[in-house]
Amino acid sequence: MHAGERGTVTGWLRRLAALALGAVAAVGLAGCAGQDQSGSPAARVAAWVGPGGGGTTIGTVQADAANVGVVVAHGDPPAAVRTACALLATDANTAIGNLPAPDRRLTTLLDRAYTVAASAGDHCFRGAGRDAALMADSARERSEVPALLAEAVHRVEAVTGRTPSTATTAPPPSGDPFGGGGA
Repeated sequence: MHAGERGTVTGWLRRLAALALGAVAAVGLAGCAGQDQSGSPAARVAAWVGPGGGGTTIGTVQADAANVGVVVAHGDPPAAVRTACALLATDANTAIGNLPAPDRRLTTLLDRAYTVAASAGDHCFRGAGRDAALMADSARERSEVPALLAEAVHRVEAVTGRTPSTATTAPPPSGDPFGGGGA
């Protein structure tokens, strides 16, 4: 065998070894898939909304939107209003970054809700103490957030058969992502 043939065989063996290594890595990674990446659709969604996951995020965005309304209604100074609005926008944008959910329809619903919430936070931040029209836009958008998030919760219920916890505090003692007690 001359040098040209050895290079071809060696190259072929290297490609074969790389393919084998890639196959082994893929199998290994599949075995490490999180609960929200394997199992039935109901199991994947249930794992995704679990403690500190999608359910908590829904609750956080809902609470942030309500808090902005409270701060504005109390006539707090523009700096305090901007702080609440910035938190809403930040949490909503973070929530968008946590998508997709393991269910396409749920992802669509949450993306819409979080996008509206982020816009409400942005309009409020820019309008606080300066622009009544932006504040009105924010109020309108914030009024849409609860219904949009409720649609997402209903989707979780439709897929899993259970209502998810949207608590923003410590997870339930049972570890049940749906907030049920456990013995």
